[in-house]
Amino acid sequence: MAPAVSVIVTVKNEEAAIGRLLDSLLAQTLPPDEIVVVDGGSTDATVAIVQGYVGRGAPVRVLVRPGCNISQGRNAAISAARHDLIASTDAGVRLAPNWLAELVVPFAAAGGERPDVVSGFFVPDACSPFEKAMGATVLPALSDVDPARFLPSSRSVAFTRAAWRRAGGYPEWLDYCEDVVYDLSLREAGCRFAFAPDATAYFRPRGSLRAFFTQYYRYARGDGKADLWRRRHAIRYGTYVLGPLAFRAGFCYKLLWLALAVAAGAYLYQPYRRLLPSLHSESTRARAVAISAVPVIRLVGDVAKMVGYPAGVWWRWRHRAGRGWRA
Repeated sequence: MAPAVSVIVTVKNEEAAIGRLLDSLLAQTLPPDEIVVVDGGSTDATVAIVQGYVGRGAPVRVLVRPGCNISQGRNAAISAARHDLIASTDAGVRLAPNWLAELVVPFAAAGGERPDVVSGFFVPDACSPFEKAMGATVLPALSDVDPARFLPSSRSVAFTRAAWRRAGGYPEWLDYCEDVVYDLSLREAGCRFAFAPDATAYFRPRGSLRAFFTQYYRYARGDGKADLWRRRHAIRYGTYVLGPLAFRAGFCYKLLWLALAVAAGAYLYQPYRRLLPSLHSESTRARAVAISAVPVIRLVGDVAKMVGYPAGVWWRWRHRAGRGWRA
């Protein structure tokens, strides 16, 4: 028998997407026992839409917490949840019909050690050639995942209340990358992880370079605040300093140009490996748009990270925050 489960969602100004998410939750093969929605102070119709589901008898509760960040919203939702098994997702996604069932199955397994955390997966839900390129560039394919090392996104994960307590909850001092720090806290607390690759959340990639820049600036700023991924960021800065120098030196030493071409090909290989199979049904023009977008997306994302990371480091120095995560 499946254990009772509370699904938590944090939202703010999601009137265009919240209905699709709630519909996909209510259509689950294993229906959630309750859905707790925490609104961070929407100024659109998000809360009214959620209350419409409540009025129709759906097992939904909505808590309005103006000004709370994502971590505060998730902690509030978990604290208010009636059940000790928590599944987390986000507005802006739609869920496969078996999403919740796949997340819950490992907790109900007979015999052996049951997990404290079950990681679901997420795939791009692209609506244009550009979004296909975006998804292929920034989101991993299932074949890229090492289940033993995978850090779940909180758009597709389940965990016990006891694990949440052992980890100290979501880090309320952090506004972005909070789920990475939460995952690391769960691992540090000795929680057992399992991987449920068929617990799929369909996530729509950013549809413009401007929105993507903002997203990755915030992610990198969160890295700086939390002292995450020092080595990765250092390598990025080094590459963008040494690359132009190597290109210039290539006028004298032509092999440097060959080395740069090989390095660029290696850097773009994974996005193209993921992208090209998805373009079979597209027109020639759509394929050209998607293929040409990949290096631009890479460049914009790298610039956003290089701008955002020092902003986060400066914040951490001023506030003396963070726990020194350097994975």
